[in-house]
Amino acid sequence: MALLLSWRPSSAYNISFPFTMKNTSSSKSAKMGSFSTISCSITSSSASTMVAQRKLPILLFDVMDTIVRDPFYHDVPAFFRMSMKELLESKHPTSWIEFEKGLISEEELTRKFFKDERSFDMEGLKNCMRRRYSYLEGVEGLLNSLKKNGYEIHAFTNYPIWYQMIEDELKLSNYLSWTFCSCIFGKRKPDPDFYLEVVKHLNVNASNCIFVDDRMGNVEAAIELGLKGLQFKNADLLRKDLSLLGVDISTNESQDLIECSS
Repeated sequence: MALLLSWRPSSAYNISFPFTMKNTSSSKSAKMGSFSTISCSITSSSASTMVAQRKLPILLFDVMDTIVRDPFYHDVPAFFRMSMKELLESKHPTSWIEFEKGLISEEELTRKFFKDERSFDMEGLKNCMRRRYSYLEGVEGLLNSLKKNGYEIHAFTNYPIWYQMIEDELKLSNYLSWTFCSCIFGKRKPDPDFYLEVVKHLNVNASNCIFVDDRMGNVEAAIELGLKGLQFKNADLLRKDLSLLGVDISTNESQDLIECSS
């Protein structure tokens, strides 16, 4: 059964998440659990009425090592000519976390990236990372399938303002909204407040959200708060896991691959 919600915002009211515009149709049942469709009737000051259907579940994706290859673990140690062990031992214990939460600027990160505040080529580091961003195998096609089937997809990620570099290189906004970045909200997963903020912002029940992350600790935190959680291992397994939760990913896959590569 569809859940009908109606409200009357002012003419300046902005909806911060995308709605999928379709004609009213019956909702589909999930293989495990059931997701409904929320029909929202919006009345503007001009008395015009718009009906927007919001397809459920809403999909929340971590980005690094879930959608995008993370250069920090693969390329940054080589940039500094260090092993990963040496890098972790010499970098400041909290500066990157502070940067991810938007608490310090890029300039401040440059100064305190290392414990001893040694200088380094920040622009060189950024260029190194920028060149190494890439979609993980099979993920772009999956995102394209989900988009074609009308699902609302949001990034839910711990990352600094540099997410804009990822967008510039890979155009993730073709498939999802960069809605929930730690640098914008000042919170990081697995902080329960971050998950609660996401659910509040989306204005849905937590059970109507599926969260995907490569880190099991982040997935477990989501499940504890009522979201459905899936650990990402690879795109093929994620397709199967989403299908078991009733998510429709059935599209012309050969055409998807052509469109993704164009």
